[in-house]
Parts: sequence; structure tokens; C-alpha cells
Amino acid sequence: MGKLIIAHDLGTTGNKATLFDPEGECLASSFFGYETFYPDALSVEQDPEEYWKAVVLSTRALLEKARVKKEDIGVVSFSGQMMGALPVDERGVPLDRIIIWADRRGVKEVEWVRERIADEEIYRITGHRLSPNYSLAKILWFRNHRPEVYRKARKFLLAKDFVVFRLTGHWATDFSDASGTNLFDITEERWSTKILEAVGIEEEKLPPVFPSFAVVGEVTKNAAEEVGLLPGTPVVIGGGDGACAACGAGVVEEGQAYNYLGSSSWIALASQKPFYDPQMRTFTFHHLAPGLFMPTGTMQAAGGSYQWCRDTLCGEEVKAAEKLGVSPYALMDLEAGKVPAGSEGLLFLPYLLGERAPWWNPHARGVFIGLTPRHTRAHLIRAVLEGVSLNLRIILDAFREQGLRIASMRIIGGGARGDFWAQMLADVFGLEVLRPVYREEATSLGAAICGGVGIGLYRGIGVAKELVKIRDQFAPREEEKSVYDRVYPTFVKSYLALCEVFEELGGGRL
Repeated sequence: MGKLIIAHDLGTTGNKATLFDPEGECLASSFFGYETFYPDALSVEQDPEEYWKAVVLSTRALLEKARVKKEDIGVVSFSGQMMGALPVDERGVPLDRIIIWADRRGVKEVEWVRERIADEEIYRITGHRLSPNYSLAKILWFRNHRPEVYRKARKFLLAKDFVVFRLTGHWATDFSDASGTNLFDITEERWSTKILEAVGIEEEKLPPVFPSFAVVGEVTKNAAEEVGLLPGTPVVIGGGDGACAACGAGVVEEGQAYNYLGSSSWIALASQKPFYDPQMRTFTFHHLAPGLFMPTGTMQAAGGSYQWCRDTLCGEEVKAAEKLGVSPYALMDLEAGKVPAGSEGLLFLPYLLGERAPWWNPHARGVFIGLTPRHTRAHLIRAVLEGVSLNLRIILDAFREQGLRIASMRIIGGGARGDFWAQMLADVFGLEVLRPVYREEATSLGAAICGGVGIGLYRGIGVAKELVKIRDQFAPREEEKSVYDRVYPTFVKSYLALCEVFEELGGGRL
């Protein structure tokens, strides 16, 4: 058997296939995107067949790019976007599009659940408060609005679990991905009988749950012909993208923390026990290893806000970037750098997709506050980044207020590429920010570690401490930090002052 690891990261915008050697070195990667559909203001869907197509194409492209043989592959492992709901029949054929993490259509379903089991009890069992973003509300939405689909559904799967079934013919999910469903008992490490009975969902409609390191099957002959792998290649279930990212950032011990900067963004820690915030602002996922947890706070539109800014306000930078062969974000950062910290009194509330942590308000909206004639496009660009950063600080402070000590913050994801935002985060957080060598491949590295542990190549999750190397460090600057310390309370007040307006705009009253 070979010793190379293929890690698939089924993200929001596409699938990245990455090839790692046993020393954790990235040998090659290949990416294939897929479309996202927005049927209405609250609904966000994808075509699961595009997941499979992306995995097939990226696997073949990866082997060709790296010039390795299929015999060299020792294991295939997965990371995947979390909190979705995909109904499939007994053959694993999708009965509808998958409702993904950003979807918020299940508001009424959440209220219905709340009448049957207390929010606080759900929080204690699952580590999460009730929210339309989680799989529970989405499964109930299928039952209420597409009863024929619900009746025919053999299983409701998460993104990576659908592809694993196509590869192996076996139903499976893992502790970390299951912990993002509102249906999983994180300390008992099983589906919660109490919640399932309260909401009337049959456990048989959910896949069996395994540790993230489990070999759940082998590549079948038919799948092997499609993806270009050897039949019999072991497949490890892997984990949800958040837990894989934690491992790939080297956050595998108590007190370590990281900030993922992608379409969404989250701050997460490693912990020996769940963290229960008195205000339920944060939540706890299961980590990749049994008995290890990941207290987390996730915001909806982080890099997504900057992407909106690019598409809506920065046409000049996009055109110039094409001519220069650089990222438009690099040019946007240069423009934002012309403006002092605090954007001269301009605030941006980054709630383009509603908000999870810290507000848990599906009706929240994006807002610019404080516009005056002196403000330019550069101010708007900087304010967007500052708004995302200030919202992340609220999440960070929810942990710090309860006595959790965080000495530094590791940053990964596409948003961690540039120095400008990394330095801004250090200033806003008042913490040293560390950037690992593998920023955009960190999630894939975490999935690869799962694969390596699964086939005995590594002894356990602790190998991440050896494989993850830090490349850059950013210390907070006192002058900028003091500016953000003054702006921060006003940022919080701005959201609170607009809550009633958000309800009127997003609650169907206008």
C-alpha cells in the first residue's frame, strides 16, 4: 500500500483535492468549483451531483499534476462544509438539492422545536443553541414542505458523507460533523434519543456515527473507474471543516485558538470539555479525537463581506488586477491602507446573511453607519474589513469573559493570505497573530492527518504539533489597538440599536 494521502475539502465554493506525503508536505492540489443557488432571501442550496463531479475531476487532475500513480495512494480522507441536509434514497441518489449551512429558511421549524424541548436543554446536549442554520431545522423543513421527499429519504446526509457513500457504498458520518446538526449528544458521542423523540425524526434516517479517524470503507470498483484510484483504497471519514481546520492549524491542545477566515469565519479553541456560555453566544463542536471538544463562535459573512465589497464597489481593482496578474484583494488592501484605523468614524455591520455568533439573528442585515461627504470608497473598503474584525472580537471576548486564557491567535483560510488583514486582526484582538505555513491548505492538512491516523501512519492527533509550522507573526500596535478599543463599544451599540429595524426588514413586515 502507498503512503501518500489524498485529502478532499468539500467547501462552500468548490472541492479542493490535496496530496500530502507522510511528513505533512503538500505535494500538489487541484480545485473544482460548483454553483450555489439562492431561491429566495433565506434559502441557499447546492447540487450534490456537482460535489461528486468535483471530486472525480479534482482527483484525476491531482494525480496527473503530481505525476504519481494510483498505487502510491494509501488513503483518501475528507473535510466538508457542515450543517447541511441532503435527502437521498436507498441507493444514495439525491432526492433534492442539499440545503447548506448558510440557509435560514427553517425559522418556523425552530420555533416549533422550541415548544417541545427547551433551548437551554438543546444547548447542553448538543453544545449548540437552536438555529435554522443547523441540520435539524432543515430536515424538519423537508418534512413540512416536501413531505414526499422526506418519506422517500433513506438518509439525510452531510456534504462529505454523500461523497463517501458514492466512493464506498457505506453510510457514515463522524463525531465532528454530526455535532453541527442540533441532533448529536456531544458528550455521549451518539445521536440524541431525547431530541429525536421530541421532534419525531427516526434515527434510521441518520447515518451511523464514527470517530473521525475511522476507516469506513474502501473505494469500490465502479467508483475507482470514475475517480482513477485503485479499488480497495481505504477511505477515512474525516471531519467537519471546522474541526479539520483546527487540526491543520495545530490547535489540538487546551488553550490553543485559531481564526478561520473564509466565506464565513470562526474562532475556535481546543478543550477537554464543552464550553457553555451563559448567554449562549458561542457553541461547542466535537473535535476530531474522541473526548476532545472545540468551543467555537462562527459569523456568517466574513470573507463573504469582502467579496461583496469587491463585486459591488471595486470594479476598478478587479480590472487592474486582471491586467497586473494579481489578486483584486491585494489592491483593495492597498486602497484601504490609505485610511487610518477606525475609518474616520465609519462603521460597517457585516450581517449580509443574518448572523450566528454572537447575535443569533437571521434577520440582521449589512449596514454602513456614519457616512459623511469626506468618506471615500477607500473608507468603505476599510470599514468592511474592520466590521468583520470587530464582530470576531465579540466572539473572542465571549470566551475571554469566562476566564479562558488565549495567548495568541492562529489564522488560516483564504482571508489569511494578506498581511493587511492579519495585522488589523492583531490590533483589534489585542493578541499576537500567528500565520502557519499552510493557510489555505490547513483544513486539507487536518483531513490528511485523519487519514494518516486511520491507516496507522500517525499515532494520533498530536502529530499536528510536529507537522504544523508557523511562518509569520503579527504583534498588536498600541496606537491602532487604542483606536479599536474606543470604536468597539459603539460597534456593539449600533447593532443593538437596529434590532427592531432588522426585524421589520427581514421579518416580512415590509
